[in-house]
Amino acid sequence: MKLVLASNNAKKLKELQALFEPLGIDLVTQGSLAIAEAEEPFHTFVENGLTKARHAAKASGLPALADDSGLAVDALGGMPGVLSARYATLFGREKSDAENNRMLLEKLEGVEDRRARFVCALVAVRSADDPEPLIAMGRWHGEILQAPDGEGGFGYDPLLFIPELGKSVAAIGAETKNRLSHRALASQDLLRQMRESWHLG
Repeated sequence: MKLVLASNNAKKLKELQALFEPLGIDLVTQGSLAIAEAEEPFHTFVENGLTKARHAAKASGLPALADDSGLAVDALGGMPGVLSARYATLFGREKSDAENNRMLLEKLEGVEDRRARFVCALVAVRSADDPEPLIAMGRWHGEILQAPDGEGGFGYDPLLFIPELGKSVAAIGAETKNRLSHRALASQDLLRQMRESWHLG
C-alpha cells in the first residue's frame, strides 16, 4: 500500500519508514509528487496534522499520513509547541535547528522547572474527505538540558534529556529512539488502528 507522507523532512521520512515497514506500507513524500506544503494555521498538533493529511490526499488521490510534532515546555506554557520548527523566527532569527535550540535555552535561562516533552500527532486519511481519520498521539517526557548534548537526531534532540536513559535524545542512537520516542508511540497506536479499521497487515 502506498501512503503519501505530508512532509518533505527527509529525517522524519526515514524514521517513519522504519516504523511503518511491518505493515508493508510504502511511504512517499509529497515533495516527490510535486505537492506543495499545506498551511498550518492551527494551535494544536492534531488540527495541523489533519489539515496536512487532507491536503496531501486531495493533491495525490492517494491515502495520506501526516505527522505534526514538536516540543512542549511546561515553563513556557507548552511553547514552542506547533511552532517548534520555526521557533527562532518568532524572535527575528533565522529558521534552523541550531537557532531554535539557542532561542529555547535563552528563554529558559534561570528557570528551574525544565520539564518538557516531545509530542507527536499522526493522522492518516484514506481520502481527502475521509469522515473517519485515524488519529494517534505520542508523548515522550524529559527535561531541557542547560546545553546541547549528543550528535544524533535532529530538531531539539540535543536538548531533551530522558531521565530513564540518563542521556539526551541525540545521544541514544536511532534504534533506541525508534523504539521509545513520541513518534514510535504514536506509530504503534496508528498501526493498531490501521489493522483494525483499514484491515491492513
